[in-house]
Amino acid sequence: MDTLASIIVYCYFAILFVLSIYGVHRYFILLLYYKHYKHGPRESAPTMTREELPSVTIQLPLYNECYVARRAIEAVAAIRYPKELLRIQILDDSTDETQRIAREVTEELRRDGIRAEYVHRMDRAGFKAGALKAGLEMIDDELVAVFDADFVPPADFLEKTVVHFKDKNIGMVQTRWGYLNREYSLLTRVQSVLLDGHFMLEHTARSLSGRFFNFNGTGGVFRRRAILESGGWDGDTLTEDLDLSYRAQLSGWKFKFLPDVVCPSELPVDIFGFKNQQHRWTKGSIQVGRKLLPTIWRSRVPLKVKFEATFHLSANLSYLLLVFLSALMPFSVMFRSRALQQGSIVWEALVFGLTTISIFVFYAVAQRELYADWRVRVRDVPLILALGIGMCINNAWAVAEALVGHNTPFVRTAKYRIENFRDRWKGKIYRSVRRPSFFVELFLAAYMTGALAVVVSLGQWAAIPYVLLFVTGYVYVFALSLIHGRQ
Repeated sequence: MDTLASIIVYCYFAILFVLSIYGVHRYFILLLYYKHYKHGPRESAPTMTREELPSVTIQLPLYNECYVARRAIEAVAAIRYPKELLRIQILDDSTDETQRIAREVTEELRRDGIRAEYVHRMDRAGFKAGALKAGLEMIDDELVAVFDADFVPPADFLEKTVVHFKDKNIGMVQTRWGYLNREYSLLTRVQSVLLDGHFMLEHTARSLSGRFFNFNGTGGVFRRRAILESGGWDGDTLTEDLDLSYRAQLSGWKFKFLPDVVCPSELPVDIFGFKNQQHRWTKGSIQVGRKLLPTIWRSRVPLKVKFEATFHLSANLSYLLLVFLSALMPFSVMFRSRALQQGSIVWEALVFGLTTISIFVFYAVAQRELYADWRVRVRDVPLILALGIGMCINNAWAVAEALVGHNTPFVRTAKYRIENFRDRWKGKIYRSVRRPSFFVELFLAAYMTGALAVVVSLGQWAAIPYVLLFVTGYVYVFALSLIHGRQ
């Protein structure tokens, strides 16, 4: 029994050690951010004369978006740019009322003298990547801007992005996402904090330090030649944007991130939509890692780029580790009196600082950098820890599917045009796919609650905050799934 106890405790701390490596990397991203953005030289935006402006196609891929299609099309039509240099391409794979809406708005734009094209495919081959690829074959414009249906780009979007393509080495310019419905619920607020950290800290640090970062599939502009020379859009992963981004940068193209240009979007308001989105992003990143990491390590890009790409594309493996950590945690606490008696508390405190505290610091810094009322917003940061743990079943399943090469279709995130407290998504025709993680979340919520009781009974007071965090995460996600499932 002592041998089994030792194995369990050592496995538990081995998992914590691996997670702490990713925690150290989070601190490293912060270091790069402060070095290159906060304390580095600021570049002034280039300028272009009207004669230098390139031709641009705006691609708007749609699939069953009847609530937001008109808003999206009208928003891109309102973008300021010379009419003779601008084309709007509505790529509609819809099978519902969205077709009629999109056709009507396209005709309205044409009557106003705007070059708008409606393209409808009879099948969804390649899903979003297939639609973008089909649209690209119909145009010869120099630049291609892409927006998802839930985005409402500002009128000056092209004015602030196109000028950066004066540098002929620039292949893509990405803007920061904003949120139309951030204040709708606790779930949307926490999502906004997560995305703020990704964009403001990760993108800024990687972009300015010469490491690879990715186009986010929307709110950005690609040079058409960069897409074609990198092999074009490919639908063999669920994150075609991440895949193309790495292939383009491996081909020598430079990417630029503009943290001060914000493109508003709509966050998922129901937990099932959020789960589908996270499943797609999580699985897609692991798929891209499997596909491209061998090529990246064989390439001649600098070693710093190879290491950062490895951390970036493998980071979601942590969800699988969190599941194992959850299973081992109560037994580790029970057996620790007989194994690793000395030094275990110090070691766990150190790992806690490298993992849990690093997450808090990372996202708190992002809020401070972006908002004047960051002291209020930072109150939502601790909930990121709980939400990340509660989502680990959903996301670990995505990681497992990617690792074994199990292919699944592209599942869209349902959009309901939720912009304020008065808007409701209950009763609308779209429903997010419900994944089987619901019952596992229920089991783990009960399991970790039992673990908390064990910790208290054994007097392991130092472990209570850590176990309580897991209980909160699983109970929160399960409760949202129960409530939203009934709606």
